[in-house]
Amino acid sequence: MHGRVLIVAGSDSGGGAGIQADIKTITALNGFAMTAITALTAQNTIGVQDIYPVPAAFVARQMASVFDDLGIDAVKTGMLPSADIITAVCDVLDDRTVAACVVDPVMVASSGASLIKGDAVAAMKERLFPKATVLTPNIPEAEILTGARITDVEDMVETARQLRHDGAAAVLVKGGHLSGGRLTDVLATENGIRLFEGERIESRATHGTGCSLASAIATGLAQGQPLEAAVERARRFVRLAIIHAIELGSGPSGPMNHAVTVTSAGECRAEPLKR
Repeated sequence: MHGRVLIVAGSDSGGGAGIQADIKTITALNGFAMTAITALTAQNTIGVQDIYPVPAAFVARQMASVFDDLGIDAVKTGMLPSADIITAVCDVLDDRTVAACVVDPVMVASSGASLIKGDAVAAMKERLFPKATVLTPNIPEAEILTGARITDVEDMVETARQLRHDGAAAVLVKGGHLSGGRLTDVLATENGIRLFEGERIESRATHGTGCSLASAIATGLAQGQPLEAAVERARRFVRLAIIHAIELGSGPSGPMNHAVTVTSAGECRAEPLKR
């Protein structure tokens, strides 16, 4: 099963994050990617130089166009820069049935640039959270959404529970911003808490990791995988994409290698290669 995934997110002209990373990820995992672009950005590995939001009505038009012809197995949202755009996105989702919705609450770029207006946070919590099959904040995003300070895994667990209480069916709090040799992601569902652990990779190829992880999860859900299995494969994919990254750009955070599922003969597999 290929799995049809509609990405509702911003464009990254540098190709490492946003719509570009989403399309690469979904394709690498044998899904079919479609897009509704919410904003254009001028950005590279150094930072975000400019942002040009797409009118909310046109974001909705893109979504409706795809829904009404191609069909959707899962939706993944990323950069939603304003309350108007969030409202438009949710209005479209209100009128259609979709099996899974992965909400990546993109707020700050790797460079530190803000990607969302202040009034959008309340709209996201009120309208979008209840539609989330899984919410995937990193630690800074989880802190903004809850007002809590996160310093360890125990804090991540409590924050994940709080965000579930705020409306999301499941929450994956990503632990990449904590220090230490081990990296832990916390998944909170109706069945309780599960920790996903692994060795931290020392690399500058971390631009777009959050976008790619969320898109990989959405692809798994679109292909019929249970949530925990989709998270496991997504984490494995992102890990290998970091390990096998190509050195590009002069900034502090460079792109991953989304082609880790492609063999030297050009064959694309749904699973990351075991290298």
